[in-house]
Amino acid sequence: MIGHLAEAGVVVHDEFREGNIALASKNLEFIKDCETYLPKGHRIAHVRMDDEPTLKAIEVIPESDWKHYADCAIAEATHKAFCLIVVKCKYQAELFDDQPKYHVIASNRVESTADTLIWYRSRGEVSENGIKELKIGFGMERMPCGQFEANAAFFRIGVIAHNLFVLFKHSAPGGNWQRHRVATVRWRLFHLPGKLVQHARTLTLKIAAEFAKLFRDIRINPNIS
Repeated sequence: MIGHLAEAGVVVHDEFREGNIALASKNLEFIKDCETYLPKGHRIAHVRMDDEPTLKAIEVIPESDWKHYADCAIAEATHKAFCLIVVKCKYQAELFDDQPKYHVIASNRVESTADTLIWYRSRGEVSENGIKELKIGFGMERMPCGQFEANAAFFRIGVIAHNLFVLFKHSAPGGNWQRHRVATVRWRLFHLPGKLVQHARTLTLKIAAEFAKLFRDIRINPNIS
């Protein structure tokens, strides 16, 4: 389980679970744990997450309430304290299936349906791409051994490395480096070509002037300690 702080792009909390534990198990407890790791005086304002649809509320939506678009239909329903935004669509592989497929967003946000959909779908940039970055960029796609505790420690180290990298991007390079993934930064910043020259019993590493200035700026940056 990974909880990303959308505004900063960092992992605020992670929970390494056994493979036989249901994905939806103890989600509320996990969200509360995420909030305890926020700086003092801050709280979680909104949560984006995937969950199962509420079919009973969908079944009573009148046909006249559906707004039809080229690839889907959208309607609203109410379930307990939440507004349910229901997206009804058919996928290419299911064109011969008469039963529609639903995607439901439970929301307590006070805004239009379209704005809530835009906000919800932006989770891909923060959470889904963040998980992809952890797996591919920081080697968390496969665990190293068969011991649960050792794998949990390995994963936590990967999360810490990820957060340090995000802090580094925000604090040191500047410019447009913040939008790059770790693989790009590794290639453009750490895998630079250089020439090692020996003269008068000293070794000098020569690199392009633009990168020499970048490294010098990083070293004297007061935000890096």
